[in-house]
Amino acid sequence: MRLLEVGLAMALAGVGSCGARKVDAGPQERTPQPAAAVADFVGFDRNEYPGDEAMGRLKKQFAYTGYWLTPPPGEKTNGWLGKRAALRAMGYGFLVLANGRFDRQIVAAKMKPGELGRQDAVKAVAAAKAEGFPAGTILFLDQEEGGRLLEEQAAYLFGWTEAVAASYYRPGVYASGQPAPDGPGKGVTTIQDIREHVVAEHRRPVAVWVYQDACAPAGPAPGCTVAPPARGGSGISDVVVWQYAQSPRRPEVTASCAATYGKDGNCYPPGEPGTLVDLNVAGSGDPSGGR
Repeated sequence: MRLLEVGLAMALAGVGSCGARKVDAGPQERTPQPAAAVADFVGFDRNEYPGDEAMGRLKKQFAYTGYWLTPPPGEKTNGWLGKRAALRAMGYGFLVLANGRFDRQIVAAKMKPGELGRQDAVKAVAAAKAEGFPAGTILFLDQEEGGRLLEEQAAYLFGWTEAVAASYYRPGVYASGQPAPDGPGKGVTTIQDIREHVVAEHRRPVAVWVYQDACAPAGPAPGCTVAPPARGGSGISDVVVWQYAQSPRRPEVTASCAATYGKDGNCYPPGEPGTLVDLNVAGSGDPSGGR
């Protein structure tokens, strides 16, 4: 996924993650990290489906995988569709997610933001049903812009989560836990804003998948390693999943853990130098409850 941090209405920086347009690096491009005892359950997500053979190998290291219901950000196709049964047979749990809208897309739409969110949620629910995900599965909305949400962004997100909650699935959101400027001397995370002005105001529980890949001293992430810290170390309370490494890394917040990534800035699992991933830690081997 790609996440764009914004403070108020100003875009600050583009943050890439598993973009399908990235070219996977060869073996010489990676600095392998040794496997160690895993805290909680480690899993991965990426935009492109890497193939059945690669997924079989990756299962030796990961308990669960991201699973797109829609084309990932910036893409027109989705290689994950139709793969649930095969992945379930391999033993994978799931992080089920659907792409959201950029603010410019919400503004340009010929309908109210809340209605657009509901329309997109209906499509996500239909895709989840078609893929065979059981009732109660958490569907995460990929919130690609961060900082304090603009009014139309909040309305879109609320429309989406309410429509999912009205189905037999549960709503969740993937959003930033990285502080963004919010006025002189102030900062806010997207998760904080969502909880304070969407969840609290409307009293709708929404599961949280937080993104925070900043390494010390800027943040708690350990870098690209399959031996992550406990998910409670993300700095955001009560999260279902913490995404602690992205491909490509953000140089400005990952300088201290740069050696854990490949030379091209992407994150590669040990023994898989051609498959870039984002890394996650969760309290369950099936965070969405999608098995």
